[in-house]
Amino acid sequence: MMDLKVLFVTVCLCAFALTSTDAAIPKCCINTKSKISLNVLWKVTRWDMQESNGACDIHALILYVQDSRRPICANPKLKSALMRVQKWKRHNKL
Repeated sequence: MMDLKVLFVTVCLCAFALTSTDAAIPKCCINTKSKISLNVLWKVTRWDMQESNGACDIHALILYVQDSRRPICANPKLKSALMRVQKWKRHNKL
C-alpha cells in the first residue's frame, strides 16, 4: 500500500512539473512569414531566434508584438530590418 502512495505522489509531481514548465511539448514555428510590415516591426516588444537543431525543424525569428496574443514566426532574414527599427526607436527614445 505504501508503494502505491509513493508511486501516485511521484506521478502527480511529474505531471505538475511537465505542465508548469512547458517541458512536455516545445512550441515551434512550423512556417515563417517573409514580409512583415514596418508597423508590426515597430510594435515588437521582444524577439527570440528558433534554431533548426533539436526539437524544432526550421530556423525562425520569433516576434512578440505589443497587443498581440500570439508571436509571429518570421523569416530570419528580417532580423536586420528589426535591428534597424529597434536602434532607431532607442536613438529617438520612442
